[in-house]
Order: sequence, then C-alpha cells, then structure tokens
Amino acid sequence: MILKNKNSRVYNQILATIVLTVAGTIGICWLLNSRFLGFFYMDHKTTVIKNVFNTLNEAADKEYLYKKWYRSTFEEICVNDNLSILVMAPDRTTQLSSAGENSSDSMRISLMESILRSDISEHAILDSGSNYLVERQKDRNMNGEFLVLTGNLDDGNTIMIRTAVNSIKDSADVSNKFLLIAGLISIIISFFIAIVLTSRITKPVMELTDISRKMTGLDFNARYKPRKHSNEIDDLGVHMNKMADKLEETIKELKQANTDLQHDIDIREKSESMRKDFLSNVSHELKTPIALIQGYAEGLEDGVSSNPDDMKYYCDVIMDEAKKMNHMVHQMLDLNQLEFGQKNVEMDHFDLVPIIDGLLRNSQILIDQNGIAVEFNIKGPVNVWADEFFTEQAINNYLTNAIHYAMYDKKIIIYITGAENNGVRVNVFNTGDHIPDESIPHLWEKFYKVDKARTREYGGSGIGLSFVKAVMDSFHRKCGVENVPGGVNFWLELDKG
Repeated sequence: MILKNKNSRVYNQILATIVLTVAGTIGICWLLNSRFLGFFYMDHKTTVIKNVFNTLNEAADKEYLYKKWYRSTFEEICVNDNLSILVMAPDRTTQLSSAGENSSDSMRISLMESILRSDISEHAILDSGSNYLVERQKDRNMNGEFLVLTGNLDDGNTIMIRTAVNSIKDSADVSNKFLLIAGLISIIISFFIAIVLTSRITKPVMELTDISRKMTGLDFNARYKPRKHSNEIDDLGVHMNKMADKLEETIKELKQANTDLQHDIDIREKSESMRKDFLSNVSHELKTPIALIQGYAEGLEDGVSSNPDDMKYYCDVIMDEAKKMNHMVHQMLDLNQLEFGQKNVEMDHFDLVPIIDGLLRNSQILIDQNGIAVEFNIKGPVNVWADEFFTEQAINNYLTNAIHYAMYDKKIIIYITGAENNGVRVNVFNTGDHIPDESIPHLWEKFYKVDKARTREYGGSGIGLSFVKAVMDSFHRKCGVENVPGGVNFWLELDKG
C-alpha cells in the first residue's frame, strides 16, 4: 500500500504526521518519566508516610493502636505501602513493630538499630511538622537510601516509619523500560493503523485529484462516487460532479455556437462565391438567347422579310429562346433555394413506379423522335420516403439527360436496386460514349458541360445535374455516375418506405 501511494504527497504527509506525532508523544513521555518520575514518586511516598503517621497517631489517640484486633490493619498498612514501622515507649521498649510481636528480639533490635543508627552519613530534610520530621537518609552499612519519618504520637510514644528509596528508583527504572518497550510497540502498531486510516482519508482525495486532472483535459466522463458515510470530501466530490456536468453542457453549447457561427461564415462565403458564379454563368448562358431574341426581333422590326412563313419562323425562334430562358431561370431559383435551405422539403411516403411511368409517358414524343428504346419492367410497388415533387424532378433530369445523350443502340434502361442503410437506388442507364474520367468530378457543378456543342444543340442549361445533387443533399442521400460497359449509368438513392 505504501508503494502504491508513494507518489501521493498528501498520503505521505498524513502518514508521517501521524507516526511522528505518536513517536514524539511517547518520546516526551519517556523523557519526562526518566527525569521527573523519581521526584514525583518520592513526593508521593512522603505523602503516603505522612498519611500513615496521621492514621496511626489517630489510632494511638483513641487508644486502639496497640489492640490485637487492630494488628491486621497495621500489618496491611505496612505491606501495601512497603513500610517498616517501629513504635517505642520513652524507655525505648518496643510497643509496636512491623516485625511482629512473636518475632525474635534480634529482628526487632535489628530494625530499631537500622532506624536509630548513629552512623548515617547523609540526610536531607524533605518535610516537617509540629510532631514529625521526614528525612532522606543514606545508610553506608546497608548501602542504600531510605525515606524516614520520625515523630511523637499523642500518647507520648515515638514512632519511626521507613521505606527504601532504592525500591523507588527500581520502580522508576522498570517503569521507564516498560514505557520504552510499550512505546516502540505502539509506534509499530500506530504505523500500520496510520496506513489504513491515511488510505481511507487520501483515497477520495486522490480520486478527486484524478477527476480534476481529467477535467483539465476536457474529459468529463469521470465521476466521483460518494461513500456510504459521507463527509466534506464527499460533498466536494458531489459538487465537482455537478461542476463537470455544467462545464460539459457549457462547452457543448459553446461548440454548437462555434459550429453554427462557422456554418454561417461558410454560408456567407459560399453565398458570395455562388453569387459571383451565378452572375458570371447567368450572364454567359443568357448572352446567346438574348442575342438571338434581339437579332430576330430587330429583323422583324426592320421588315427583313414579308413572307408570313419567315415571320412565323422568327417568332418561333424568339418564343423558343424565351421559354429556354424562363426554364433556366426557374431551375436556377429552385437550385439556389435548395442549396441555401430556403426551400423546405416535405418527406412523404409514396410509390416510385407511378412516378417513373408518368415521366416516361410525358417524354414519349421526345423518345420516339430520337428513336430510343426504353426498358422499365418493374410493376410492383417500390415505396420510399422523400419529397415527391423534387424526386420526380431529379429522375426527370436523369431521363432527359439520357434521351439527349443516347447513342449507338439508343437504349435507356431504368431499374431499381437496393442500397446501403436500408435504401433504394434508382438507376438510369443509356448507351453511348463514356464520360471522360477528368470530367466526372465536375458534372455536379452548375453550368458545367462535357460537350458544350451537343448541350447547346438540345438547349441544355448545364444545371440539371447540379439540381439533382442539391435535391439529394437535402434528402441526406447520395447520387452518382459511373461508366459501365456500353454506356453510362446515373443513380440516386432514397430511403426505403
């Protein structure tokens, strides 16, 4: 776990803080215990001895100190507080001793001599009262130090209470050693506890850090999962989740606004480019019919011919050219409206077969005049979703184009196949020359003509295929052309109904 989080500064700092705090606390306790436990213990023993003196003095004053029934209490006091006690009369006879009444005289004498020894080398007064004195004495013969209280009881007897100072030091040393061992064990235990606690504390912090790092890279998929027993860190995680949602939503809105703005800029640039192209192309395309109309009109005005047949021919040319100009203008208007999204398409569910049959009937005269054989053998319904009017116009452009370019066997085949994404593909094939490969990408451009002389011959404007492309773009479907054996195949796709 340490290796797993070794790169977490928060983890290492919290872990080090906990362990150092525990170790420092134990170290301070050990230092205080080493320096001051002896003094504290000595002061405590002094208080104990004084309390024992007061207890025994009270018993002497009430005349039950020397009673047999009090003997057990007296011995319990001596044992519990590790005290040697001797009570002597003024004639130095022993009245009460911690050695016991039934013990040998030598034991009582030894105790008395050790207390009353005259060769005590050092002593220090620790406390005193009106009827007692507490001293710290060093006995060379017994090679030790003692805490001794000497006092007079209210019954006139002398009392001496003694306890060994060495036992105090031994107790302090044992206490220090135990504290040192317990401290080391506590540090080890606290280290492992600190690892667990620190991991619990830093894990959500690390999760939040990782989430914030992903958010800086605009990755808002990561989310913080609050724990069962939540705290302020979990509240922060919940707030970060809300902030991520808000930022993601705002960025989406900004991207959408940027896309819309770019789209508007593109449309404006495209509009300007198309406006220039439109003016240039329209000027070019209208130049010839206008010149013809103007020429024949001037001929009529000047009376070039008085023959009614010639005059009718002049009028027919003028009307024909005017119709071509009118047809081209309407196609241009429809095409521009489609390209700029100003003309809405209405998606309907209809059958393609009647549409194609109707177009063939309407074009039958032109087909017969050009000696073309047309094959369209589909009888069953072929239902699609599209704008019926624009679909008819697009297929009609393909059919008109095929009629004017059919050569050799002069055959047109219209057939329907399946297409990708559950679509329907309408194919219009005509026999004739292949389209040059370098011209295929430009066929869908307005006013582009592969064979300008032939286009002019049948009055084509060069925008029929551009119209088909605009219609299919509005349907979000594809159209195309391909050179196939024997001729050319134009196709467009529609959504299957």
